[in-house]
Amino acid sequence: MPGAASQEANPAALVAGETPGYAVEDFNYPLADKILAEKNIVLKRGDGHITLAECASGAGLLEIMARDKADKICFKVVGNSGWLTLEIPAVYAIKGNDYTTAVDMTVGAEEKSYDILKNSWTPVGEAADPDSRDHMLVEIRSSK
Repeated sequence: MPGAASQEANPAALVAGETPGYAVEDFNYPLADKILAEKNIVLKRGDGHITLAECASGAGLLEIMARDKADKICFKVVGNSGWLTLEIPAVYAIKGNDYTTAVDMTVGAEEKSYDILKNSWTPVGEAADPDSRDHMLVEIRSSK
C-alpha cells in the first residue's frame, strides 16, 4: 500500500490532521514541591494572584508570622482579587496590605475566619484564641 508507506516515513503527517490539544488550568501552585523542600511551606492551589515573595522585595506585601518560622513569610497580591490555599502551622499574626484580606485557619476540626486589617498587624490563631491553641493557616482571600 503506497499510502501506508508514506505515512510511516512521515509520522508528522498523522498528527497534522488531528485537532490540537488545549491546556486546562488545574490551579495547582507551581513549584510547590521545591518550596516545601526549601522553606517547609505547603502551597496547594490558587488563581495566581497571591504568590510567595521575598520579604525584602518591597512594600505592599502580606506578611505572616508563625511561631515555628524564624523569619516572616510574605506574599505578593496582584490584580483585583486572589485566593490561595496553603498550610502554614502556628500562625499568630498577619500584616495586611492595601487589599481587603480574609484568612481561614483550622484548629483541630474547627475552622475560624479572620478579617485582616489593612496595612497593620492583626492577631490571629493562637494570639486571638482564649486557649492559645495552635492554628494552621489554610486559605488567603484578597480583593481590592
